[in-house]
Amino acid sequence: MFRFLYRRVLLAIPILFGVSVVVFTTLKLTPGDPLAALLGPTSTPEDRATLTRQLGLNKPVIVQFWAWLSRTLHGDLGRSIARQLPARPIVIDAFKNTLILTAFAAAIAILGGVIIGGIAALRRGRPSAAIANALSLFSVSAPQYSLGLVFIILLAAQRHILPAGGMQNVAGGGGLGDLFQHLLLPGVTAALVPLGIVARMFRSSLLEVLGQDYIEALRARGIPPARLYLHAFHNTLPSLLTVAGLQLGYLLGGVIFVEAVFSWPGIGLLVFQSISQRDLPLIQAGVLVSALVFVVLNLAVDTLHGIVDPRIRH
Repeated sequence: MFRFLYRRVLLAIPILFGVSVVVFTTLKLTPGDPLAALLGPTSTPEDRATLTRQLGLNKPVIVQFWAWLSRTLHGDLGRSIARQLPARPIVIDAFKNTLILTAFAAAIAILGGVIIGGIAALRRGRPSAAIANALSLFSVSAPQYSLGLVFIILLAAQRHILPAGGMQNVAGGGGLGDLFQHLLLPGVTAALVPLGIVARMFRSSLLEVLGQDYIEALRARGIPPARLYLHAFHNTLPSLLTVAGLQLGYLLGGVIFVEAVFSWPGIGLLVFQSISQRDLPLIQAGVLVSALVFVVLNLAVDTLHGIVDPRIRH
């Protein structure tokens, strides 16, 4: 197992380096003048020349990249142009909020997907299976931002059942109950697409396992259905882990629309606002942190694969 993890960690190093190259290159190709944003409209050519030397923008691109990479490895993610504050605490605080939303949405997606997919596989030919298939297809097809607006109109604006946005009630005392109320609408909205994908994948995987010869042999020996399904579920875990890991990565990078619709103060909303403000260092820091967590998440999923299925370690 140690050799398996060692190989996976070594593979993650060039991936992270490639991510850093892409992020830095994207920053250089993005339209906008960071010097004008830093100095303001009344800056003189002398001010621009001085700031260019201070930031090292007069050096070759490869030298700028290595300087930026060195600072990043030491935890310096730059300084926000719009906020005039270090980017690292801003990004970390926003990413904590995104992790809360992602964890809640992932729990709904994985648990709901397994339940709906299991019903569709184990009750074929019955109305409950048809309803489960329809739910999974609807959740995959429905656009998140449209459903988010529908939820806001029906449950927040008209009936006042749940708050329309934000992370906590500014007039209340906060707490877990208040957080849960604000988390329900964006969490369910973000979870719909991953839920449908997990449900359809789990249904197909479970049907494939149930059709194998060893399942028929266990059934012929009189194994109770509950134990039989438990054996089948264990053999669907590798594919379930793969899809669940991919959907977690999708949630980390794809909740930007959900956060923007519900004003959830996460990394997606932060990057969205920074794009309109041309705050390039903050965009760069947000994308880099998201990519880093995505690579670490894939490493964790590979580790779980090795634990669940010993064949993968070889």
